[in-house]
Amino acid sequence: MTQALLIEIGVEELPAIPLLKIVSNIEKSWAKLLEEYQLSTVMTDLPLPNDFEFIYTPRRLVLKHASMPIKQEDSTVEFFGPPMVAALKDGVATKAAEGFARKCGVAFDALGRGEKNGKEVLYFKKEEKGAQTVSLLEEMLEKWIASMSFGKMMRWGSRTDEFIRPIRWLQVRMDDSLVPVELFGVKSDTKTYVHRMVTYDAVEVANVNDYENILSEGAVMLEPKDRESKILAEFDALESAHNIIIERDRSLIAEVVAITENPKALVGTFDELFLDLPPEVIITSMKEHQRYFPVFENGKIANKFVVVSNAYTNDYTKVLAGNERVLKPRLADGLFFYQNDLKNGLSTDGLEKVQFIDGLGTLADKIVREKNIAVRLLGLYMEKVEAQSGKNNAQLEKDMDRAVNLAKADLMSEMVYEFTELQGLMGYYYAKALGEDEIVYSAIKEQYMPVGEGAELPTSIFSSIVAMSAKLDTLLGLFSVGKIPTGSKDPFALRRAVNGIVRIVTEYDLAFNIDDIILLLKGAYIKKDDNSELNILLLSGFIIERISKSLDANPSVIAAVLVSGERDINEIAKKVASLNEIVSTDAFKEQFSTFKRVANISKDIDLNIDLNINVSLFEEDAEVTLYNAYEKIINQDYADYKTKLEALFGLKRELDSYFDDVMVNTNNNVLRANRLNMIGSIYRTFKSIADIKEITV
Repeated sequence: MTQALLIEIGVEELPAIPLLKIVSNIEKSWAKLLEEYQLSTVMTDLPLPNDFEFIYTPRRLVLKHASMPIKQEDSTVEFFGPPMVAALKDGVATKAAEGFARKCGVAFDALGRGEKNGKEVLYFKKEEKGAQTVSLLEEMLEKWIASMSFGKMMRWGSRTDEFIRPIRWLQVRMDDSLVPVELFGVKSDTKTYVHRMVTYDAVEVANVNDYENILSEGAVMLEPKDRESKILAEFDALESAHNIIIERDRSLIAEVVAITENPKALVGTFDELFLDLPPEVIITSMKEHQRYFPVFENGKIANKFVVVSNAYTNDYTKVLAGNERVLKPRLADGLFFYQNDLKNGLSTDGLEKVQFIDGLGTLADKIVREKNIAVRLLGLYMEKVEAQSGKNNAQLEKDMDRAVNLAKADLMSEMVYEFTELQGLMGYYYAKALGEDEIVYSAIKEQYMPVGEGAELPTSIFSSIVAMSAKLDTLLGLFSVGKIPTGSKDPFALRRAVNGIVRIVTEYDLAFNIDDIILLLKGAYIKKDDNSELNILLLSGFIIERISKSLDANPSVIAAVLVSGERDINEIAKKVASLNEIVSTDAFKEQFSTFKRVANISKDIDLNIDLNINVSLFEEDAEVTLYNAYEKIINQDYADYKTKLEALFGLKRELDSYFDDVMVNTNNNVLRANRLNMIGSIYRTFKSIADIKEITV
């Protein structure tokens, strides 16, 4: 038998971001508790009780079950005790037997005998009645609340227990019956609270079915998905009415959904003089501080914004005016900082006093190291940079020195001090306004790219060198002082730095041999009498590990390429892409057994020696046919790895005939060696691209 279950935990306004981070975990935690308390399944055709809904508004956490079992199922519990030889001595129960009887809660005479692992043992079986759900809910809710890891917690009143915000009311109902539960000193009741602008008083909920209607009448939209739909519909209407485009930041929408119970989208305005600010400053002021949505007209940011109000009123004039009034000083501060920074110019003065990381000096020291890296990378890629930029060697060297020197300068600006997320971007605007060369200010803007998976890449090889120099310095520096990521911990985002380098070199087809680059650069990071050199040796393996995680391909294909010994990131990516395309076809699965056989036969062959093939020793036509086909392949030039791999895998027919007609492991040692050299040569040619024995399909 089941009943509807409603649980409402009323709280002071929840902070949106901590809540959104753990929403899925909150649901999973309740599902696990249902299983733990044997309430996740019932012997009925009714809907399962774990088909529940978790709902939130800024003032409540709600669980709804359409059908919760009113009790646990009855169960049979079996107890197996000590072997009979240890349970009885001279017909008298031993201490072991008496202890088992106490465990079962009965006298020794009530115990029976059973069999376990082929031995006769003491045995007891009893029927346990399932507990009533109402008797379990308080304990379940306490565990559920304790499982919510919001991060910072708070205490209130004289209580010593903690939660993200104070709990103010509690409603636990099965059908229309109140379930007596107490959490944080608050006892469950049959009342709820609606929107404060409707009433501050508690509202009686006569029965569970009325709950959502009462909230709706009290200006509370319970379902987050309904609040989101309303917001988006109002965005559509505002765009149509005002001929504007509203930036629909999905994370900001989710946040606004979490902080409103009665959302209403409104268009506000601000003074046009603030449009002198870079658009990113205006947008950051709106989104980060006020949770406003930027508005665009004709592809440019407009002196408008959209706020999603939580007010309940017939006249939103004052609400809108209040939000316009709040935004003005934010933008005024931004304009003041911007004008001051332009007046002061870009300078690295002061960076020598800003510590980078313990053991790696200051930000001024970091700039020196990044310059050293940038000069060396520019030398490696000079031909490509010249072709792309149209500048000569001397000009590019001068520009690179300028770009790296100014890249961190905006960290000393008033704007970045206030809006740290704008570092790099403000340097771009200041450098551009102060007359720096386009190649310089673009590199400053793009120095942190890509900032995450799928994020934008630098738009040129020149900018990419600046970005890679920063990433490589951070990687080499942190490894040199032993700050190496372990497990899931990576506080300095070194894995992201490697992913960024991988994406850059593959996008711009840049040669990047991991070992050669580390050897070229490591001298600036090695110190006497410490473990810096040993630590740096670990960086190569770290980069290889990240490559295997960052490439989108069959994991065995990635492993096959890496095992082959390739150390150039760009070549690794090309080989993986080519091999993966071939391996992913249905035809490959049918033919791969032939090449597995090639790998297995070659496993004991030393591929580092000269595998001489003596054609005069061929006895079968299949040997001649395979040799001629193979010779044709290795003496041909290929446009890419895929074409060469297709040619090698095209040897299937010749190999099948060879294995059918030729005894490779013949008793004749000379013939066997010659035949093994033939197969080993084919395998070695494969291995120059990828070790095919690693592939699984």
